[in-house]
Amino acid sequence: MRIVIAGGHGQIALRLERLLAARGDEVAGIIRKAEQADDLREAGAEPVVLDLESASVDEVAERLRGADAAVFAAGAGPGSGVARKDTVDKAAAILFADAAVQAGVRRFVIVSSMGADPRHQGDEIFDVYLRAKGEADAYVRGLHALDWTVLRPGQLTDDAGTGLVRLEARTGRGPIPRDDVAAVLAELVDTSATAGLTLELISGPTPVSVAVKSVAGN
Repeated sequence: MRIVIAGGHGQIALRLERLLAARGDEVAGIIRKAEQADDLREAGAEPVVLDLESASVDEVAERLRGADAAVFAAGAGPGSGVARKDTVDKAAAILFADAAVQAGVRRFVIVSSMGADPRHQGDEIFDVYLRAKGEADAYVRGLHALDWTVLRPGQLTDDAGTGLVRLEARTGRGPIPRDDVAAVLAELVDTSATAGLTLELISGPTPVSVAVKSVAGN
């Protein structure tokens, strides 16, 4: 498969790129800064320099053309202000989804956040973030030209992955290593039977591949 990842230099994306490249997939990661390119090459991915906050749908679609799947794993990051929650976590996700439709890439996985909700109340930065993620999710779920899956991890940690997770429509809150989020994403990209599902993810008792097959109905 050829898989294009938005936010290609993110902590989850770099892990995902390594996993996909190791299993023989062709991976491209969209990055904002040229100086990040070597990190992607080291992970086995082709770096694509493109700023999703200023690019057009046509420009992004051109980078997506010929791909078998697209993964939106970009984020403004914890140090960013309110404005970038809107331009990255919401607008860039919508742009990437529209570009996937234009490029004819049906399989689309978006990394969201537990608690994401367009109706979330509050004025703190994290409240704005959850609203932005919720609005992006709602937009993607309305695109019938995409075989979308929304993944909502719990509290992200840098602990070593265990390969054991809980993946369900509702899991309740809990931590999840970024290693295990990447492992689940690698399985989801390959499992189109999870299209149309919004899934929460925390650490749990079930091996990743079994958890994904279970929600896919296999």
